[in-house]
Amino acid sequence: MTSPKLVTANKFTSFNKNTAYVIPVTKKADKLVIGQTGIETSELTKIDLQSVGVSAELESMVRLPAPNGATYALVGIGTNALTKTDLRNLGAASARKLSSFKDIVLGFETSDTDETAAVLEGAALGTYAHNAYKGLTKGVEIKLQTVTVVSAHKPSAAALNQIAVIAENVNLTRNLVNMPGRDLYPESLAKAVQSAAKGSGVTVQIWAEDRLTKEGLGGILGVGQGSSRGPRLVKLEYKPKVAKKHLALVGKGITFDTGGLSLKPSISMLGMNFDMTGAASVAAATIAIAKLQLPIKVTAWLCIAENMPSSTAQRPNDVIKARNGMTIEVLNTDAEGRLVLADGLSLASEAKPDYIVDVATLTGAVQIALGNQYAGIMGDQVAVDAIKSAADEVGEMVWQLPLDRKLRSLIDSDIADIANVKMGNTAGGTIIGGLFLNEFIGNRAKGETDDIKWVHMDIAATAHNEGAPYGVIPKGATGSYVRTLVALAKQLG
Repeated sequence: MTSPKLVTANKFTSFNKNTAYVIPVTKKADKLVIGQTGIETSELTKIDLQSVGVSAELESMVRLPAPNGATYALVGIGTNALTKTDLRNLGAASARKLSSFKDIVLGFETSDTDETAAVLEGAALGTYAHNAYKGLTKGVEIKLQTVTVVSAHKPSAAALNQIAVIAENVNLTRNLVNMPGRDLYPESLAKAVQSAAKGSGVTVQIWAEDRLTKEGLGGILGVGQGSSRGPRLVKLEYKPKVAKKHLALVGKGITFDTGGLSLKPSISMLGMNFDMTGAASVAAATIAIAKLQLPIKVTAWLCIAENMPSSTAQRPNDVIKARNGMTIEVLNTDAEGRLVLADGLSLASEAKPDYIVDVATLTGAVQIALGNQYAGIMGDQVAVDAIKSAADEVGEMVWQLPLDRKLRSLIDSDIADIANVKMGNTAGGTIIGGLFLNEFIGNRAKGETDDIKWVHMDIAATAHNEGAPYGVIPKGATGSYVRTLVALAKQLG
């Protein structure tokens, strides 16, 4: 899917037929008024805005006729000063709601080039629709070709290129995540990532079962052994000569999660094709970082398997050995994401990068704790603070949870080094997942400290939006946190 052409105009010139002109609406002294805008609005002074259903509520929209066969789109901007995140979301909502127009002109006031870029970025992210599986009903047709922001503050060509690259890779994530498990499985996901990386400066290695066995990746092999479609590990590497720091990204890539022999209820199985969002996100972020030529080395590890129940599936109480030598008693085969990540985090640690970030739809508990708009994060404070800063920069929301070592004993095992869950105890489920993963960073399983700064991102609540679209978030796969990872690389580089 191609994003619209993004343009900045210093001033409004004239109304064009079949073009939508977005006008901000706010409220002063309980009266609806037109906000500051560079678009001509004299025709609107004759209209009682409230009587035609106009509202100041953020992202609300009412269309009215404009001169020369054009259309006014009156969009609510609230009553508070607009932040960069507000402007990004307003740009996205406007582009999405007006995607049936070929051209739209946005009249939101911006005070600098960063704010103008935020509006344009929102427009690029907002024009997404997944129609690949529509048949007789064709789905939403995106006709939008050009988005113009009326502002004297024009972003640079480099800034516009960054917007295009990021939108392209957020949409790559969305497209992969929206695919059904029948079509997206370990081998096809690996090949899709390999294809997307072509020409980006990223090298790709794909490890099949023989290499996984040779490398001692018992977690990925154990989860994948119940499926007729074998597991994969994909290694992506971007190595610019000017890099001074090394960022490792590890993504959970469960292309479909039935729960294995610890079978999920049927209602809980719906949407489990989204369980590879972490892998898609770190792949897309790595490709975007390379295309933007950021001065930081990035290695991404995609830990990919399909968790199926069969006569060959791993059983509760089985013991597997991860890459770092730790043995894991599998008490619940539905806690499989942490098993594949154990191998990926072990591999990432061996190169002693400066930072490791793992991204995973790990626990349903994070949604209970934080709702649907926050990712739960935990780990070393330096890395946590870095992710917080990056997420804040791009308007994505994260919330730190405590990595409380007092809970570690809950996943002790009688027969192995560690258990993957504490059966019968649902307290602190997201934290327990983080404590498990912490054991596979550097030499921490041996009680040794190291200099690797690590943060775990649990995106189980934010990878998929079941409700109506809002801001930059579409219905279905959201593509969230690709932008945060790119912002992190930019800050570290």
